[in-house]
Amino acid sequence: MLAEEVQKLVKDKLPDCEVHAQGEGNSFQVTVIGDVFNGMSPVKKQQLVYSTVTEYIADGRIHAFTIKAYTPEQWDNL
Repeated sequence: MLAEEVQKLVKDKLPDCEVHAQGEGNSFQVTVIGDVFNGMSPVKKQQLVYSTVTEYIADGRIHAFTIKAYTPEQWDNL
């Protein structure tokens, strides 16, 4: 897979979020920014993003998937 494909997978399921993906093969890192994360714990944020690619992890197309998820306010304060 390509990073662009992973980015599209996440964006398709979280359309109101900004999504950035890096990586190649079956190892990717994603950064997702969106209001959807307001009030969520870090674990809940991870679970939501992870759920967008569960099928691809299950069948081995994605092996390693690192997630950074932020609200727009958190992103602005980095």
